[in-house]
Amino acid sequence: MFGNLSDRLVETFKNLRGKGKLTPADIDATLREIRRALLEADVALEVVKNFITAVRDRALGDEVSKALNPAQQVVQIVNEELVTILGGQQRKLTFAKNPPTVIMLAGLQGSGKTTLAGKLAKWLKDQGQTPILVAADLQRPNAVNQLQVIGERVGVPVFAPEPGNGKGNPVKVAKDSIKHAKQKMFSVVIVDTAGRLGIDEVLMNEARDIRNAIDPDEVLFVIDSMIGQDAVNVAKAFEDGVGITGVVLTKLDGDARGGAALSVSSVTGKPIIFSSTGEGMDAFEPFYPDRMASRILDMGDILTLIEQAQKQFDEVEAQKMAEKIAKSEFTLEDFMEQMQQLRKMGNLKGMLAMMPGAGKMREQLDNLDEREIDRTEAIIRSMTPSERRQPKILNGSRRLRIARGSGMTVTDVNSLVNRFEQASKMMKTMQKGGVPQGMPAGFGAGMGRIAPPKKKDKGKKGSRSGNPAKRAAEAAGRSLSNGKPESGSSFGL
Repeated sequence: MFGNLSDRLVETFKNLRGKGKLTPADIDATLREIRRALLEADVALEVVKNFITAVRDRALGDEVSKALNPAQQVVQIVNEELVTILGGQQRKLTFAKNPPTVIMLAGLQGSGKTTLAGKLAKWLKDQGQTPILVAADLQRPNAVNQLQVIGERVGVPVFAPEPGNGKGNPVKVAKDSIKHAKQKMFSVVIVDTAGRLGIDEVLMNEARDIRNAIDPDEVLFVIDSMIGQDAVNVAKAFEDGVGITGVVLTKLDGDARGGAALSVSSVTGKPIIFSSTGEGMDAFEPFYPDRMASRILDMGDILTLIEQAQKQFDEVEAQKMAEKIAKSEFTLEDFMEQMQQLRKMGNLKGMLAMMPGAGKMREQLDNLDEREIDRTEAIIRSMTPSERRQPKILNGSRRLRIARGSGMTVTDVNSLVNRFEQASKMMKTMQKGGVPQGMPAGFGAGMGRIAPPKKKDKGKKGSRSGNPAKRAAEAAGRSLSNGKPESGSSFGL
């Protein structure tokens, strides 16, 4: 989403490197580039003005002039001000003291409200809550049916007494859902309301009536991140007409300029609570302003990456896998299992994009073919259990059979086996404390093993120094080299 903005900002900061002192002219030139980058990203003009003013006031103050590295200090200021316009601190959902907690979703048609209702329900279910979805969008064709399909997909019940398609009273449906939730002991009620293609009085009146009828604990404004400059007007209209408590950004995985994300919190004064980053029901996460600012500045988002990994990886299984690697018992079956766990974490490109400096390899990420995992898995599944555990038995006829069974070529099978054997050798080498070929020489330092002795230089054979002290040291060195080196030295001395 923020690819172009990130590239522009990173390129701007490059010009500051290597300068021991920043002049006001340097700062003004940097701020001009930042202003252009933000405006091109469709950030609201009012937000851009406030942002540039805040950065300039801090950058021209003692905060930068007294810093050991003024260029890095400017980057830090920009990062902190980005966090501010994104909402500052992360804000969590407000739950009712006496269940059920009522959450109302509002927004324009096409913003992804119905799909997001399912994602939110699944996320709450994973948190230990018992949510129920309410089909109060009775205007859009098949909206009720869509919510029922989504509810079945995420394993959450749907309250839908009316068929919709223009029939039924949405206010009554929303009101009755609260009674139903109390009777059935549901902890959270998620009300999906109707949207329109544009802001109109009918939409606002209906949303206002539903809010007054159910008195929700949260009114979440769902906004399409690709809406551009119009995000400001839409956000203000819903804040004035309905009264919102938080914002949810959808379609953050899109290729638009993303100005809505940087504008909506500042304009409405309401925090961004969640963001949706893909089509899958798991592509949903709490919004952290500091982590998003870090992504924009191409500094990565390691914390979110770790959290995603922790959700999918079992510590017990990870320990077993580590023991297998230590005993050189890692097989193709284990390799396939690791790939499946990686797939569960979500979009591979999205995960790699969270790494610091990912912007420098954006072209490679765009060309990344995630179907390669499917092809690899197909090859391994075409093998017999014994072939997966002992790839050495794979002769020509077996490889031909595997290639035909997986729909691949013998070359593909050979390539997979070769990569696996190289990885196995590397694991064994690292377990012994050695340095795999192609890795930096200092990689194995401190592993408790003796480094291989260096070959003697034939050109200096028998040479002696004219300095008596050096000559004595050389003689001592030769006598040590004739004996056995001491064991336990981590530096190979």
